[in-house]
Amino acid sequence: MEKQLCIDRAEHAFYKIYNRFPVVFDRGEGVRLYDTDGTEYLDFGAGIAVMGLGYGCPEVTQAIADQAAKLCHTSNLFYNEPSVRAAEKLAWAAQMEKVFFTNSGTEAIEGALKVAKRYAHNKGMGTDYEIIAMKHSFHGRSLGALSVTGNDHYQEPFAPLIPGIRFAEFNDLDSVKALFNEKTCAVIMETIQGEGGIYPATEEFLKGVRALCDEHDALLILDEIQCGMGRSGHMFAWQGYGVKPDVMTVAKALGNGVPVGAFLAWGKAASAMTAGDHGTTYGGNPLVCAAADRVLDLFEEKQIVTHVQEMGAYLWERLEGLKERCDCVTGHRGVGLIQGLEFSMPVGPVVNNALLEQKLVLISAGSQVIRFVPPLVITKADVDEMIGKLEEAIRQVTLSVAEA
Repeated sequence: MEKQLCIDRAEHAFYKIYNRFPVVFDRGEGVRLYDTDGTEYLDFGAGIAVMGLGYGCPEVTQAIADQAAKLCHTSNLFYNEPSVRAAEKLAWAAQMEKVFFTNSGTEAIEGALKVAKRYAHNKGMGTDYEIIAMKHSFHGRSLGALSVTGNDHYQEPFAPLIPGIRFAEFNDLDSVKALFNEKTCAVIMETIQGEGGIYPATEEFLKGVRALCDEHDALLILDEIQCGMGRSGHMFAWQGYGVKPDVMTVAKALGNGVPVGAFLAWGKAASAMTAGDHGTTYGGNPLVCAAADRVLDLFEEKQIVTHVQEMGAYLWERLEGLKERCDCVTGHRGVGLIQGLEFSMPVGPVVNNALLEQKLVLISAGSQVIRFVPPLVITKADVDEMIGKLEEAIRQVTLSVAEA
């Protein structure tokens, strides 16, 4: 289909929800995307941190094809082998006891919130328990996930949301302490805030929140949907802090493009739910779990976490150099292959120029931060190429601003 015809038909057929770029991607290979005209793009967005093993990963593709030829779906009224294998490997990697597969990260958050509420109910806390979430967080777009997302812009059109949610300042332990009371049943937070601007939790903060939850017999829920699956340089970011949550959520890179997520629990949280408390039609079906099963194998076989540590250090070094050369870059933070550059100006024009002129895919995290979440299989050559393209995009944008 001709590019503009595809765009026009999409604009007619779809809800006007997304502000899409005028590009129609047709295929991918490794860290490269190709549009319908055959133009090649270097991708440092990975489908919003999804394509951890890159595009067209042959082992994952084969696992999906093999399973599709056998059995795609039966419902959770029956057992299937791929889901058992994937659950065992995921629980082992996450040091958890119980797994529930979902279709997305948002659904994983919904399940985690239900675990917290069920735990409180089992303790006889009544129905007016509270959950502490973080300002500037992002957990998803469904009503439950939106209720714990600390951004008024996302929430206001859909009020009233779930009651009993109180918001603390991320990395401010005193603000969390001030909200704890006898009604508090859980704290939910991203180990590394993504949409909020790439802010890793400090060790003091995360350990302090863990201690508060222990003191008040509340559950700690860590959202690892974006920062998990090796992206931080640990299989899950919390493992780098020596702090273990009661419940965690994962999705994105778990399926390498196949829609699958999960919430996991251990200890007192693992026994909170009982038969009939939760369910899903598609979640954990043989097709998606065959993909997740192979992804988990490949993370170990290809030593992805070790590779991310090496590439993350190199990306940090090159972004620091760019920051020193570009006056409009005012901040740099992150870890592993989830890093962000903060600018003194809106980054939209830079991201747009990078895509349309330099053929570089980047995404933002807020209005003034460019987020770097490439496929985890990138090389130093890919980083060098990205830096060159980004620097040229910055140069062109700042030049046009100066001439205006």
